[in-house]
Amino acid sequence: MPLRVRAAVLHHAPVARPYAETRPLTIETIELDPPGPDEVLVKIAGAGLCHSDLSVINGDRIRPVPVALGHEASGIVEELGPGVTDLERGDHVVMSFVPTCGGCAPCREGRGALCEPGNAANGRGTLLSGARRIRCDGVDVSHHSGVSAFGEYAVISRRSIVRIDPDIPLVEAALFGCAVMTGVGAVVNTCRVQMGQSVAVVGLGGVGLSALIGAVASGAGRVVAVDLSEDKLRIARELGATDAFLASDPDAVAAIRDATDGGVDYALEMAGSVKAFDTAYRITRRGGTTATAGLANPNHSFTLPPVGLVGEERVVRGSYMGSCVPARDIPRYIAMYRQGRLPVNKLMTGTLTLDQINEGFDRLDRGEAIRQVIAM
Repeated sequence: MPLRVRAAVLHHAPVARPYAETRPLTIETIELDPPGPDEVLVKIAGAGLCHSDLSVINGDRIRPVPVALGHEASGIVEELGPGVTDLERGDHVVMSFVPTCGGCAPCREGRGALCEPGNAANGRGTLLSGARRIRCDGVDVSHHSGVSAFGEYAVISRRSIVRIDPDIPLVEAALFGCAVMTGVGAVVNTCRVQMGQSVAVVGLGGVGLSALIGAVASGAGRVVAVDLSEDKLRIARELGATDAFLASDPDAVAAIRDATDGGVDYALEMAGSVKAFDTAYRITRRGGTTATAGLANPNHSFTLPPVGLVGEERVVRGSYMGSCVPARDIPRYIAMYRQGRLPVNKLMTGTLTLDQINEGFDRLDRGEAIRQVIAM
């Protein structure tokens, strides 16, 4: 029998701001089918509001609608579908927003973020199996990134689930499903920052500040924070940034290059904008690496002079899901959190109820929040 649960559904996009008035996400009673083979029913405990969700609402990323949003989440296993033998009811879990099939070429190379069937399923709005398990008023509803966490329960592929120790608060654990995995992973996996090297982070949202604490934990000698918000720069200093610069300052690039003797070894763009990427590129030293994990509007582009890539031996890299292997990296990052090396709890702006979700996305859109988590 289908399970009837409350969830946030987006019926069309883009939607104009402010969202508190236009109400793009409506809280509805949906029907959730039981988990199929290799699928799990999870009772959602915490679900973070992320720019990847916002970019669907504002039309920057096209996804099939209606869609049940939410991709950064934690929860408790409620029911196991056929063939799931390595989880038990009551297990605490974190979800990954790309299911990893384990058999495609990227998965065999240890690059689960690039899983071909997983990313194809996400684009279609289905689970890894190709199925949709959500209906609203008799109409099929798409899954978002295989998770659809803005609801009381979700049916999720086993290949999107990582079991965690039960002693970490589940609301905080949600952040490891996207912000921490993407930000820390960009530092540790994509860039492989070494002790004593210099790192700049441009854009200090949940992912950017996760990258910053990842750089501090990696022993970076210089950690430069760049953002449009003085409040976020203050938080960055509290989290270990050695330098902080206001991105709106017309002299910011020159000031950063001067302070870092010609630029940083690694500049990470986390804002999802071409302007932020331009700043990151220009503050990278000769021979350095500019990496981006920000998902800019796909219609926007950035022009690079090839002579600079050659003459300065520059590297430009993309980082998706922090180049992580979720089953390996999420437990590692949680262990670092428990040791006090990744103060993820300090990234929490606060908790919301499901009914406050539209107001939460207004705060995220205005840059007033780092990570808001819906506590179920």
